[in-house]
Amino acid sequence: METKRLRILVLVCSTRPGALGPAVGRWLAETLAPSADLLDADLVPLTIGDLDLPFLDEEEHPSTGVHHHEHTRRWSRIVDGADGFVFVTPEYNYGMPATLKNALDYLGPEWAWKPVGFVSYGHTSAGTRAVQHAKQVVTTLRLVPLGSTVAIRIADAMRDERFAPAARHADAAEGLLAELVRVSRALVPLRERGHADSVAGPLPGSYARRLGPDDAPEVTVLQRCCWMEEALANDTLAIPALHESPADVRAWLAHWHATGLWRDGRLLGMVRTRRTGADLHVGRLAVAPDLRGLGVGRWLLRRAESAGEGCRRIVLSTGAASHRNLTLYQGQGYLPLPDAQEDVVDLVKAVSA
Repeated sequence: METKRLRILVLVCSTRPGALGPAVGRWLAETLAPSADLLDADLVPLTIGDLDLPFLDEEEHPSTGVHHHEHTRRWSRIVDGADGFVFVTPEYNYGMPATLKNALDYLGPEWAWKPVGFVSYGHTSAGTRAVQHAKQVVTTLRLVPLGSTVAIRIADAMRDERFAPAARHADAAEGLLAELVRVSRALVPLRERGHADSVAGPLPGSYARRLGPDDAPEVTVLQRCCWMEEALANDTLAIPALHESPADVRAWLAHWHATGLWRDGRLLGMVRTRRTGADLHVGRLAVAPDLRGLGVGRWLLRRAESAGEGCRRIVLSTGAASHRNLTLYQGQGYLPLPDAQEDVVDLVKAVSA
């Protein structure tokens, strides 16, 4: 099963005219492109100078997430959408460039629980003192600096005024990317739990948030686990959830409001809703088989019903032989419609005014 592709921001930090940084960034992106594709990661090159960030000019503290200027909001969207970072930085006077420090200071929660690797360049120290300086700052922002680094001495990397690092530098870059991808995937639960739209779930350590198209692989796996039992109970394989590919799931996730319950990066349960006229349609209520009987299904159903304000009734359906489901729904006030199909039971619940 495929996994979500990671978005890795490769940030060139120097803005000095004629700086070597853009050449280093191009070399890095070209060197790592094949490996990044194999690791399901997209490298997104960006130069700090293209952001047009003045020295920090926001009145509110970055931790609030309140940004008044468009340049800050744009930077916030870029960083929030990234799963990890590679900072390509020179060393200026034993430290990182002021441009990098300024870019870091603009934001707060957007950085949290994401890995950052460093590709440094310089003369005697190959930029390593800039990296040590930057690590003190990034850890305060809850970025996770990698152990792997790439340090390039400019004199060793120039060939006829052209930037051409040695094979060992390419090997080091490959190692950095591999570590960054591993750490980024390991940090997913911490990143998700910190999202503004996540809420505490019914199980210890669990949290719920809206599902999006990028969650299609996990949703596909959960559906196949849960609906195989339904197929056996109803003696049929004609159940759409059993046959949907990740692409099919991605398509409907873009149009339904779906909620997923997570813990430690695992999708424990889900439900989806959509309004049609005065009806709220509820579907795909699923709970991982090993978590049945713990109240997860009832909790997800109540979450789905909370979207029914202004609706006349809530509508859902299940297999005629799915006795566990029927017991749950009828216990929550759902009544079967009289014109039920032979193999499917449609149920409705009136919404209180």
